Amino acid sequence: MLNPLMNPHRLLAICALLLPLVAAAQRPDPHRQLDALLKELVEINTSDSAGHTGDAARAMAKRLTDAGFPAADVQVIGETPKLQCLVVRFRGKNPGLQPILMIAHLDVVDARREDWSTDPYRLVEKDGWFYGRGVLDDKQGDAILIATLMRMKQDGFVPDRDLIVALTADEETSSTSIKWLIEKNRPLIDAAFALNLDAGGGEVKDGKNVRLTVQTAEKVYLTYELEVRNSGGHSSLPVPDNAIYRLGKGLERLAAFTFPVKLNETTRAFFEKAAVTQSPSVAADMRAVARTGDAAAARRLSAVPLYNATLRTTCVATRLFAGHADNALPQVARATVNCRLLPGYPPDSATAQLRRIVADTAIHVKAVYAPTLSPPSPLRPDVMGAITKTAAKYWPGAVIVPEMSTGATDGLYLRNAGIPVYGTSSIFDAVDGDRSHGRDERINVEAYHTSGDYFYDLVKSLSANAVP
Repeated sequence: MLNPLMNPHRLLAICALLLPLVAAAQRPDPHRQLDALLKELVEINTSDSAGHTGDAARAMAKRLTDAGFPAADVQVIGETPKLQCLVVRFRGKNPGLQPILMIAHLDVVDARREDWSTDPYRLVEKDGWFYGRGVLDDKQGDAILIATLMRMKQDGFVPDRDLIVALTADEETSSTSIKWLIEKNRPLIDAAFALNLDAGGGEVKDGKNVRLTVQTAEKVYLTYELEVRNSGGHSSLPVPDNAIYRLGKGLERLAAFTFPVKLNETTRAFFEKAAVTQSPSVAADMRAVARTGDAAAARRLSAVPLYNATLRTTCVATRLFAGHADNALPQVARATVNCRLLPGYPPDSATAQLRRIVADTAIHVKAVYAPTLSPPSPLRPDVMGAITKTAAKYWPGAVIVPEMSTGATDGLYLRNAGIPVYGTSSIFDAVDGDRSHGRDERINVEAYHTSGDYFYDLVKSLSANAVP
């Protein structure tokens, strides 16, 4: 009698059942893949002084082409040899649908070996943490993006629309590379919206993951120069009209001034949703501000720098220069004032307001450059809904909170160009645990791995459900 196992049809059926198991066994472990990418990125010094962003871009490009991405869809490009970006397109099923753009930046802030307890340009794992310059800002974002594309390719997943990854070269300095991509290579990165892994994040409080912020707006960065000039003279013959004193009085008036409260869709949602993570009294103030703009509640919240900066435009003196000799009256006194304008606040109005605040025509107020405006991104139901649903799988109970960054990222240039941006970093840490730009920058290994898994699932969801 013929052995049934030798039946060719039965053998084919058995092989069909075994093939997925064999493929799964051969598929790289996603967490080890994340670790390998982060190690390679950290150990390429991409600080501005070193200028090796091109090396990092090429290293990630090789990872992708080795994983099967066509070389034509993996481009290392830039305006100058020093500022090289990586732009990758993962082709989807329907070229008629607008792509999703995903961004992070390759460059890091300089770090000196003598300031660190480890070599900042070597990835070190210790006590459940990865240490190294850029592990948090923003090479974890780069690694997660590249790992997401590689994992999709390995899993045989094909998105409904194209996915684009852009790793930029100089977010920490001038953001020239993202501006160049927008102005000179818009078709490469044009998209329905963008996910930015250099913004947002998770908050751990009392050992619990309490909230995940999604950055949907950024304040506008604008620096002013305030200057007083007069004829000076000998210091042995003081006169009332002293340039330093005049400038100082104007700065005192600025220090005493508080810009009015103004909420937008993002900041109103921030206070409403973040309230559930706060004490009863703070929660009551947050809800009162979000719902009615209560002035007394706003004053109490303003005692916290983050809430104060979320409620209003801010302007603060950051640098001073005056005089030319110890024994001479100053002929010039100059101050740098840095403002962070709420989205929608016209820069010309800010300039006029600053002149009214210092209240002295002898103090000349001049904007140092033309600012880049950054309109808030709408709280799209498809994007926010996918984030909420996916986050619930990984961090049940954590509240999803839209936020307005008080600082700036490459995302502001995309928003200015009409591409909505959503800051979707999901690294959970304590509020006071952020060591970005500082000594012994670190990232929790488990939080990093979970963030990679979360982002993979989020992109799969969005790539099938985003509005054209």
